[in-house]
Amino acid sequence: MLLEIQNLCAGLEDGKEIIKNLSLNIEKGQTHVLMGPNGAGKSSLGNTLMGNPVYNVTSGKILFKGQDITEEAADKRAKLGMFMSFQSPIEIAGISLESFIRSAIQQKTGERVKLFQYQKDLQACMNLLNMDPSYAKRDLNVGFSGGERKKAEILQFLMLKPDFAILDETDSGLDVDAVHVVSKGIEEYQKSVGGSLLIITHNAKLLENMKVDYTHILVNGSIVKTGDGSLIDTINKEGFEKYLK
Repeated sequence: MLLEIQNLCAGLEDGKEIIKNLSLNIEKGQTHVLMGPNGAGKSSLGNTLMGNPVYNVTSGKILFKGQDITEEAADKRAKLGMFMSFQSPIEIAGISLESFIRSAIQQKTGERVKLFQYQKDLQACMNLLNMDPSYAKRDLNVGFSGGERKKAEILQFLMLKPDFAILDETDSGLDVDAVHVVSKGIEEYQKSVGGSLLIITHNAKLLENMKVDYTHILVNGSIVKTGDGSLIDTINKEGFEKYLK
């Protein structure tokens, strides 16, 4: 078992509970999809798993690779092999996209990155994502369009090769072509890395060509329904109304 979430309760620093007694197991190589109405707690769960200090765990445990990481900082979780892409990636002036990713790889592995191979790998991933090579030299997300920011997130994801990744509405705000490109990046990760995914999304287009092992519906901080990939089609046809009760 790669990730074990045991009876997790968590909320914001003001004491408001958002995640309520949630349990979920994710095995190596599995792809899980998390869906639910707005405000259900999907992003809060992702942030809690990644160790965002804004969220406090009040009870339960998070185990990663058999290690209790419930109290670990986000950087420690990242070094262990966790990754999260964000709905709204921020700008970081003064460091290029290329340098940022190279530094992240060095922090994760503890080893110096060989520049020639790194640039070769970076270019291959940028080609896969139809990214202009000039973006590698630009400050991280500064002046990037919404679509380019999301591609930059997927680029980091492909280069870091995490064992487990949380993709939090990476497809939001993207046009059809950009969603297709992001989907290609995720498929490449599944094929080449074989890691595990928790995909938070409202968009079935992103999932069309992916093998989904489990789909979960989250309502008011709790998982109320779990099924296979076919549950996505059911939700698209029927919505969440019957699960809200």
